[in-house]
Amino acid sequence: MKLNDKVAIITGGGSGLGRQSSQLFAAEGAKVAVVDIDPERAAGTVKLVQEQGGTAIDIVADVSKKAQMVDAVARTVDEFGKLDIMFANAGVVSRGGVPSVAGGEQVAFEDLTEEDWQHVCGVNLTGVIYSAQAAVPALKANGGGVILATSSASSIVSYHSIALYQATKAGINGLIRGLSLDLGKFGIRANAIAPTHGMSPNFLAPAGTPVVGQSYEETAGLWDPVVSPIPLKLNRPPSLVDNAKAALFLVSDDSAYMSGVTMPTTDGGTLSRVGMWFEEDLNPTAAS
Repeated sequence: MKLNDKVAIITGGGSGLGRQSSQLFAAEGAKVAVVDIDPERAAGTVKLVQEQGGTAIDIVADVSKKAQMVDAVARTVDEFGKLDIMFANAGVVSRGGVPSVAGGEQVAFEDLTEEDWQHVCGVNLTGVIYSAQAAVPALKANGGGVILATSSASSIVSYHSIALYQATKAGINGLIRGLSLDLGKFGIRANAIAPTHGMSPNFLAPAGTPVVGQSYEETAGLWDPVVSPIPLKLNRPPSLVDNAKAALFLVSDDSAYMSGVTMPTTDGGTLSRVGMWFEEDLNPTAAS
């Protein structure tokens, strides 16, 4: 098993990629601390891990609060004796979302408020910083380890209506490069994944929405690779597991000499284009 005897914290572990990664990491031998702001979702993930024979605990914490992340690390070390992996996965989309995907109302950039920015930055960027800061003392004490963050393809190319979100994800990429230099001497690696496809609809859904457990593409109905906008044509849709396997690679010894890297995942060739195209780009009159 790739993570035998390892201890991992996964933030945003109550749904989406965090839940899928918790299950996969545990299946590969890790003891997992599932951190989420929603206690029911965190407990739900722990139940799934335990049902498959794995070991996990749930911790309720807000990643935008440094003290809560310090406490989360302390609880994990108290329970499992050490920390090997901090997967800073928790994230939120900026207000307005991606209208053509979520069916929501577009919010003009100039109408976004100070509170909008503080919220998305607090979770997506500050939350990664606080997660990493909380983890470093435990990782040093362990003789090394891994910090992994969830960035986004939107840190590389543009999406509609989520400029604030894109700014935070681009910030993660810079943070990871800096941490790789600063922490490498302690045997600590720092990397990020930048998913394109195969992510959860829960990401754009209101708080409290039941956890879907599938990707956007899996929930969209019968899969037809011919009409899919993804250049790579396979006989199945991209899934959460595809991204979780990339995360597994970057926290395991299979990537022992990778650090400072933001790796696009579950892309299928989409990033070979100029950008992520939606209907209003291909048919401008549809947006008028």
